[in-house]
Order: sequence, then structure tokens, then C-alpha cells
Amino acid sequence: MALPLLREELALMAGPTLTDGQPSWTLHDPVRNLFFRIDWPTFEVLQRWTLDDPVAMAYDISEETTLHLEPEDVEGVVKFLQGNQLTQPSGPKSARQMADRLTQIEGSLWKWLLHHYLFFRVPLLRPDAWLTRWRPLAELFYTRLFAWLTAGALLLGLSQVVRRWDAFSASLVDTFSWEGLAAYGVALFVVKLLHELGHAFTAKRLGCRVPTMGVAFLVMWPVAYTDTNETWRLTNRLQRLQVASAGIATELIIAAWATLAWAVLPDGALRSAAFVLATLSWVATLAINASPFMRFDGYFILSDWLDMPNLHERSFALARWKLREFLFALGEDPPEHLGRHAVLGMVVFAWATWIYRLVLFIGIALLVYHFFFKLAGVGLFVVEILWFVLLPIHREWQAWRLRWRAIRATRRSRVSALVVLLLLGLAFVPFPGRVVSSAILRPAEVWPVYAPAGARVDALPFAEGAQVPAGSVLLQLHTPDLQLRKQTLSSKVERLRWQAAASGFEVEARNRLLVNEEALSTAQAELASLNTELLHYTPVAPFAGRLRDMDPDLHVGQWLQRKEKVALLVRDGSTWQVETWFDEDAVRRIGAGDLAIFQSDAAHGDVLSLRVTAVDQDASRVLPRAELAAHLGGHLLTREKNGQLVPERAIYHVTLALDPATQQMGDRAQQSWRGKLTVHARWESLALPYLRQAAAVLVREVGF
Repeated sequence: MALPLLREELALMAGPTLTDGQPSWTLHDPVRNLFFRIDWPTFEVLQRWTLDDPVAMAYDISEETTLHLEPEDVEGVVKFLQGNQLTQPSGPKSARQMADRLTQIEGSLWKWLLHHYLFFRVPLLRPDAWLTRWRPLAELFYTRLFAWLTAGALLLGLSQVVRRWDAFSASLVDTFSWEGLAAYGVALFVVKLLHELGHAFTAKRLGCRVPTMGVAFLVMWPVAYTDTNETWRLTNRLQRLQVASAGIATELIIAAWATLAWAVLPDGALRSAAFVLATLSWVATLAINASPFMRFDGYFILSDWLDMPNLHERSFALARWKLREFLFALGEDPPEHLGRHAVLGMVVFAWATWIYRLVLFIGIALLVYHFFFKLAGVGLFVVEILWFVLLPIHREWQAWRLRWRAIRATRRSRVSALVVLLLLGLAFVPFPGRVVSSAILRPAEVWPVYAPAGARVDALPFAEGAQVPAGSVLLQLHTPDLQLRKQTLSSKVERLRWQAAASGFEVEARNRLLVNEEALSTAQAELASLNTELLHYTPVAPFAGRLRDMDPDLHVGQWLQRKEKVALLVRDGSTWQVETWFDEDAVRRIGAGDLAIFQSDAAHGDVLSLRVTAVDQDASRVLPRAELAAHLGGHLLTREKNGQLVPERAIYHVTLALDPATQQMGDRAQQSWRGKLTVHARWESLALPYLRQAAAVLVREVGF
């Protein structure tokens, strides 16, 4: 096997010592500004490249060093160099091979559009000369004095924020406006520019060249970037760590001084700008840049701290290998040999990254869907899911297909297949289900006592729990306006009666007799209507019962609001029932006749047997029972609107009757109680609700 010639412009530099103790070297491709870290065996192969024979090279390495290489190992190095275009093209087919490789890289027009829609870079500056010119000034920010001053500013600013938290949080609320969002947009541009300059100046002071700075677009979202690939020249990983963390350090410095500025500046535009810079820097640093799950600063910091280049790819390869070994026990060698704890850590990191990216990409897909018009949104959503979710799954499936014969031969594979089938069976086989919610136990026959309008309590004939005979006055209310109107109408009626009685004595009065009689009739009708209205302010018990739910603080002389509930009259011998509201998913699984149990929240509450008696077919627009709202301990999500609780989802009223055997236990409750309701619902598989929801979304959004 004749070896190809190495490219003459490649540079070989000493690298750091690897975690296993062996030395390493860095191979630099100046044309593409790419760096490749190579291990000791690869370095020995490159040193003997002039031997032009893999067998001779392997023999010489084994004789001259403590390494033991086979010709196949040398051929692997050759394939690595050729695959990364580090060798010179040779032979009559080299031009054709390079053209085919270029075509494969560029792909079709659709692939090019897909790649450039998901991610592309726009170089804007060649800042190396400018960085060299301004480096002496930037050195001031790397001094120990500036570090101590920043730490002092941070402590002082945070102490002021804690002491004046109300003002700080109020400022945060005030920024939720179009002007505030515009200010955050400008601040974001400034902070990210300084962030990238932090990377650039740190790399420059360590002797690295910064060829370009510009803007990268991630799913059409602009993100600033700085090309710091030259840091791979650094043999000290702590120096690379300085460059990787310089952006976050810059934002933390901005946050520290901006927080102090907010604390000391008077109210005005400068203080508002300091607040925006402080909050944006803290949030951008902690929530975005510090994340190691995407290729942001946090990832490079973690990679340099562990001294593990290509951490994502290496951890993904180990996680896929571990998954295959767990499922199939193929006995394959791991992609790289590390300690047991290191392998476990990288596998956990890989799974955490996959879960994080799955959530993030689905969120981006939803954002893309809502940002564009419907047809384009659906298409871009599908692209996001296919590229970021389904394509990695397909690639792993392809790897399984290549190992299919070995997979079928292992006992672990059959066990895994059996477990998967069992889980699928559990997901799709119907099970007896139940629906759990909060509910109210109350008497079936009750009569609420309300104040019809704002009024003053004049008398309370009965106390809480008192027995009330039918026809008894439950409450006496006084309304000055109605009483004044009654006095006015009574006087008017007496006057009109006198005028009608006296109309026979004068000729002029006799001529107005019909007018006076009509006015008297109208006044008497108004007085009768007013007396009927006043009856509402002296409510009478329509049946014999017991007075419940009366406010213990209610007293004579207290004013009541309109429609304020005063008490509840419970009919003697009334049966008890349970009522609740279910959402549309739950109400679909229950019907009249289904059995249920109820246990009140009271410590002495009995377990009551129930049966569903009625399920409303129409959704309730408001929730009349506030006790069932989530913010009061219930199960229904609501929001307040015009003094009423409006449910977030469609809810349906469900009524349940007590079983005759437990009716006496319900009688012991003597008042309404909230409790936990469990209804034995229809059989349903675990996967069916998710499939139904997915189908509903598909029909709604696509319009099938």
C-alpha cells in the first residue's frame, strides 16, 4: 500500500498531556483554520511517513518505542488523514474523488437551504489588527485591582438590591412594555458585543490570532460569534479555559457594575438603563451562556476544564455504545477506554443533553410555527422535528441494522424485545381507570339566603344551626333608599286619596276627578310593587329546616353587599349529594350509573359510596363553587374575570347521589364539605389519551 503525500502547509505543534498520561500533539490546517489533536501512536506514524509502508512503519514503531502497533493501526491513521483532507490528491482519479466529495458535502439545493435555514455564519470583521492596537487599554480589565473593585461593586450592589427589593421588582414589572422590550433589545446587542470582545481580547493577550468576528444565525435567530480556534495552539488547558470563560466573565462584570449603578443613581434614564443591563446580563449568563448542553460558553468551559475536546460527540458515542450493550450485550469495545466513573458521567451527560435538546428544539419548532403563517409554520415545524429528533433516531436505527445478525444471536436481545412488547402491551391494553378530583358534599334541597342589595342588618332571629319552622322570618334588612321611597309613595297615595274624596265639593276638582283617580291608581301600584320588593329584605323560610353556613361575625347593624350570601337553609330530612366539575377528557370516560367514593377533607370524614346521576352536556362558562378552584385547594385551573371564576378549559357539571347504605353517614355531616372524589371510569389504555390529543391537534392545525 503506497501512502499518499501529506500536505506541505500542515503544522505540527506540541499539545497538552492527555488524561491517561500520554503526550499529545496538535495538527493545524491553516487553509481551513482547523486543528486536530493527535495521540502518541498517530504522532509516531507521522514521524515515519517517509517509510511509505504500513508494515515497515508498524515494525519500526514496535521496535523503537514501547508501543505495539499492527499494520491495520497504521492504515487507520491513513484513513483518518485522507478523510479529513490532510493529504495531497494523487492518482488519475483524485480529481474525480475530490469533485464527488465536494458534491457530497454541498448536497442538493434543498439540503443547502435546510442547512442554511438551521445554521449559518456571516463574517463581518477581521479584528486582529484592531485588537492588537487596543490591547494595552484592555489590559486594565485583567488586573488584580480591577478584579477586587468588581467584587466590591458586586457585594455592595447585591446588598442594596436585597434591602430595596420592592423597588427592584417594581422596576422589573415596569419594563414589560414595548419601550422596555426595545431597551432590552438594545442592551442585548451591547452585552453580546462586549461578550465577544471579552473572548477576543483574552485570546489575543495569550498570543492567539482572531481571524474573524460576525453573526451566526441559529434557526434565523442572530447570535454573535468570535473565531477563537487558534486557542488550540495553547498547550495549557487553563489558558484555553480563560478564553472560554471570558465571555461569561465579561457579562458578570457588566452585571456587577450595572447593579451598583442602579443602586446609586437617581431615578431617570441612566438608572433604567443600568437596571436593564444588570438583569439582562444575569439572565443571559445563567440561563443561556452557562448551559453545557449546547455549544455555548458553558460547553467549552466544561470541555476545557475536563480537557476533553469534542465532549458532545464523545459522550454521545459512549451513550449509544452503552445503550446497545444494555439492550443487546453485543460485547463490542467502547469508542474509547476510560474509567468506570468517567464513562458513567459522560453517559449521564449525553442523556441530559439529548433531553435538553429535545425540549429546546420542540420549543423552537413551536415558536417557528407561531411566528410564520400557518402553512409555512407547519412545514418548518415538520423540518425541525425531522432534523433534530427523528434523524438521530434513524441514524441509530441504521447502526442497529448493520449489527442485526449479532443482535439476533444474543439472549439479552430477546429479553429486551420481550420487555418492549410487554411495555407496548401495557400502553395499549385497556385498564380499569379512575378519575380523581375535588368535590363538594352538600344537601340536595337547600334554600340560600342572600342580601338582594346593599342593606343593613336589623334583626337576626335565628343563629347558626337553629331549627327554623316554615314561614319564619330568617333575616330583617333595612334599606334607607327603599324606606324613603315608601314614605314618599305613602304620602303621595294619601294626598291623592284626599284629592279624590274632596273632588265632589268644587266644580274644578270634579273636572280633575278622572285624572286624580288615574294618578292614585298608579301610585298605589308603585307602592304595591315597592312593598313586594321590600319582602325580599325580610326573607321567609319556604320550608322547615336548619340554618347553616352563617358567618359567625355577622351581627345587627352590619352592612351587607349586593348578592352577599348570609346563610343556607337545609330542609329537614333532605338527602345529600356530591357535585363536581370535570374537564372534557375526564367527562368522556364517565356516565350516569358509574360508581364512586367520596372522602371529606375533615379529619373525621367517612368514606361515602356514590353513584353518578347526571352529567351536563354543555360546558359551564363559570365555576360557581370557588372551593374547587386550584388556588383555593381544588383541582380546576381558573382565572378571575369580572368577579367570576372562569375555567381555563371546558368543564362539565357532574352530580352524584349517595348510596342508600351511606345516606345516614352523609346526614352526620350536617353541612357542606369539600373532599376527594374518585369515580370508577370506563376502561382505557394509557396511550389512548395521548393519541387522541395528537389526532386532535393534527386535525385542528392541518385541517384534515
